[in-house]
Amino acid sequence: QVQLVESGGGLVQAGGSLRLSCTASGRTFRRPMAWFRQAPGKEREFVATIHWNGDRTYYSDSVEGRFTISRDNAKNTVYLQMTSLKPEDTAVYYCAIGLLWRTTDRSGYDGWGQGTQVTVSS
Repeated sequence: QVQLVESGGGLVQAGGSLRLSCTASGRTFRRPMAWFRQAPGKEREFVATIHWNGDRTYYSDSVEGRFTISRDNAKNTVYLQMTSLKPEDTAVYYCAIGLLWRTTDRSGYDGWGQGTQVTVSS
């Protein structure tokens, strides 16, 4: 059983930056990690994913070039650096641990954190 705990959310003005962290415990060895987000009234959507060894990443079109996912396997932690934030980035951000590399569908992930709120004001 993997447990994931996110942190780093908050309120930021448009154009600002935030860094989210997700610390994992349990069996995370050689598994991809990802970030999803869910805005009020919307489906949870894929944001970014990173290969277990950190050398491959993949982003949704909406965040490509603005967000960067990274991981430190020694610390069992994955990060999401968010820059040039927009009001439409407002959502609860969830960390997830995956079954296969480069899966963007929720069904490809079998462990989830509790989420951290990100609010971007205009």
